[in-house]
Amino acid sequence: MKRALIIDRDGTIIAEPPDEQIDSLEKLIFLPQAISTLARIRREFDYEFVMATNQDGLGTDSFPEETFHPAQNKMLAILASEGVEFDDILIDRTFAHENKPTRKPGTAMFTHYLETAERGEYDLANSFVIGDRLTDAQLAQNLGAKAILLQAPSSKNHAATRSGADTQGLPIALEAEHWQNIYDFLVQHHLPKRITTVHRKTNETDITIQLNLDGTGKADMHTGLGFFDHMLDQVARHSGCDLSVQTKGDLHIDEHHTIEDTALALGEAFAKALGDKRGIERYGYSLLPMDEALAEAEVTFTDERTHAAIDFSGRNWLVWNATFQREKIGDVPTEMFFHFFKSFTDTAKCTLNIRAEATNEHHKIEAVFKAFARAVKIAVRRDASSNAIPSTKGVL
Repeated sequence: MKRALIIDRDGTIIAEPPDEQIDSLEKLIFLPQAISTLARIRREFDYEFVMATNQDGLGTDSFPEETFHPAQNKMLAILASEGVEFDDILIDRTFAHENKPTRKPGTAMFTHYLETAERGEYDLANSFVIGDRLTDAQLAQNLGAKAILLQAPSSKNHAATRSGADTQGLPIALEAEHWQNIYDFLVQHHLPKRITTVHRKTNETDITIQLNLDGTGKADMHTGLGFFDHMLDQVARHSGCDLSVQTKGDLHIDEHHTIEDTALALGEAFAKALGDKRGIERYGYSLLPMDEALAEAEVTFTDERTHAAIDFSGRNWLVWNATFQREKIGDVPTEMFFHFFKSFTDTAKCTLNIRAEATNEHHKIEAVFKAFARAVKIAVRRDASSNAIPSTKGVL
């Protein structure tokens, strides 16, 4: 369904002069951050932009049309040059004393939106009215939307809305001093819960994985392979993801299907939880020492050296530089470690580079899983200041 930002003009996008009429180009002054933030919102979100403004007596002798349009058109041209275009512009021309239903907070100008919302084509409940007056919050209430009040310190209405005004019951989602506050709020408002469950069942395995990318590192592993459970524990605890893996596999044959299919299901879980990858860091890198020595601040080791670099790029690839001298570690064949990470990259659609050096084989593979987890932690981390897809292509 469509959603809208219904944006007031005077006192919200441009400064409102003392006489409340912007009837000359000299009076056209944009509020700080208005242009750049509106451009960013327009670029990164899917809201329709609707300008809604009361212009008292527009078209009468007190406010002739020819004094309104030069500043209005100049404002729209400046905004359009930065990619900010409005899907609809609604202007009420009446005076406040006329009490017309078209005048905000009345809803007569918004009949189209109310009608399409009734048909299930418009989502007013998740739309916002952005303005600087309590009447904008009242409009949001009348539309069944939410309100964002821009209380810029320079606004003539800043004190009016804060001086004992009754806001009880009004759907005010945010009171912002700057446009940047509004952008940050919309980013947080749109962050989806990155929780998913994947169930993968074949003739060889039956696997259920539960993943929360924004967890606290809780781990619950039951694959039938003790050392494999131990390694998956490292993934959860060092990535900060909550991870539950329940695998029933044909271990009476060997370990291959259990490890491979678990990796495939885990990669699928990451791909689902990341969604369109909007706002993530995307790249992650970890250089991790373990046990024997950490000689210098830049991380130099005398014995073990492991690094992992990951890119959730939408393209799967694995570069693996790790060899093992033992056939098994615990109950897991060492040949399956490469296979685990290759299967993960296939379904997670990520690029992964792993390199490991050590004298102790147990330490080597444990360091690999920990470095992998730390790289994942960085790559899936959300950038609180952005809702953009981290790619010049616009898609990952």
